[in-house]
Amino acid sequence: MEFEELVRTRRSVRGYKPDPVPRAVIDDIIAFAKCAPSSMNTQPWHVHVLTGEPLDRVRQRNMEEMLAGAKPQRDIFTHGPYEGEHRRRQVEIAVQLFEAMGIARDDKPRRQDWVLRGYRQFDAPVSLVLTYDRCLDPGATCHFDLGALSYGIVLAAWNHGLGTVVNGQGITRSDIVREIAEIPDDEVIMTCIAMGYPDDSFSANGVTSGRESNESFVRYVGFEEDC
Repeated sequence: MEFEELVRTRRSVRGYKPDPVPRAVIDDIIAFAKCAPSSMNTQPWHVHVLTGEPLDRVRQRNMEEMLAGAKPQRDIFTHGPYEGEHRRRQVEIAVQLFEAMGIARDDKPRRQDWVLRGYRQFDAPVSLVLTYDRCLDPGATCHFDLGALSYGIVLAAWNHGLGTVVNGQGITRSDIVREIAEIPDDEVIMTCIAMGYPDDSFSANGVTSGRESNESFVRYVGFEEDC
């Protein structure tokens, strides 16, 4: 795709075909994504790519633990519930998704099932677990770097006909992910990216989240008024 088309058409995919994704394609995607900038060229990232039986075990145990009321065990510090404008935007996309899926406000079983889909990484055939070297904690700078890598991955995947969604729910129990994927203790698990071929029959895949106007969050300083 042309770059502008690639950026504007990409969307988060939450329903996937079961078709396996070739390892060579994933490697090609990562090769593009690693061109992302990093602080002083530190390239602090590691990518653990899961599929098949190990991924099935991760999602099954993650879902079972959360259903049983277990507390999240994330490696990184996370905020509490969103408030204000952040909460408004969160609710807006949730409403769009539930409307697309025909999930009523009072339909608790289907709402819970939607949450569990997140814990299962939306049943995608591939999960990329992103980590960074623990010696870089506290990790604000390398978090920024891994964000750049994540965006590179989702864009490169879309260009290859693959869908993705950056999915923190999938590593809610980072201890389970670490155990099954054999991730070393000297790496911090930051997030994961679900990946696979989009299922066009899955209604939520047609949902695209809106973006605020530039005027709402951009300031220009030192420019002539007519520039």
